[in-house]
Amino acid sequence: MPESDDPRERRSPFLFWAFGWYLRWLFWRKFNAIRIARDGLPVVPAGRPLIICTNHPSWWDPAFFILLQTLLFPGRPGYGPMDAVALGKYGLLAKMGVFGIALDSRAGAARFLAASGRILSDPANVLWITAQGTFSDTRTRPIRLRPGIAHLLRRVPGATVLPLAMEYPFWNEAKPEALARFGTPIPATRDRTVAEWTALLEAELTRTADALAADSVLRDARRFDRVMQGSAAIGPMYSLYRRIRSLLTGQAIDVSHGGRE
Repeated sequence: MPESDDPRERRSPFLFWAFGWYLRWLFWRKFNAIRIARDGLPVVPAGRPLIICTNHPSWWDPAFFILLQTLLFPGRPGYGPMDAVALGKYGLLAKMGVFGIALDSRAGAARFLAASGRILSDPANVLWITAQGTFSDTRTRPIRLRPGIAHLLRRVPGATVLPLAMEYPFWNEAKPEALARFGTPIPATRDRTVAEWTALLEAELTRTADALAADSVLRDARRFDRVMQGSAAIGPMYSLYRRIRSLLTGQAIDVSHGGRE
């Protein structure tokens, strides 16, 4: 892989920082809240590179990764693979640590392993992988993963892999929630075969996604930690009416349906 094609060299820390602030504004506009299941972020071993293995429910996923990276891992550089064709439409993401791979090809698999190996050679780095490889509904079972991440785990025994499930459901507001739940950290080792690693990750990601779904269907914000509040939207005319009434009566208003948690 040419040196100039190294994702670490193409990533711009300043642009990543600036884009992270843009995403805070964008998610504030587009979502009611960003929430992490109350179990929170597991403690991951210090001094080890981190691989976050996720499902792939939405177009929002790469942006959600970058936002979570800025909110949860502010001192660690983040990276992630993406379909090279899709990345060609969003070239700026290459400056965010995203690198393109050709799906369903030996060359693409080789590039994924080479680029990921370089990234994970630095214990400070975080690698986000949508291991399903394609968009898939959060309710689809069984969850099937491509084998690339299993091959990678056999090559980087010093890393830790962390399952992550995501959903973007509509609850009681006009805007959706962005929900995340982390699973149990797993140390990478060479003593499992590719098939064994794939089966283990599928089982752990399924368990994490099922737990998130169980919390999500209850629509109970108390089961989550809110890491960022979005803007409520109940309709501009009705919202204006309530604000004018608040000014006239001196009573505070809550523009959400059912209150904020």
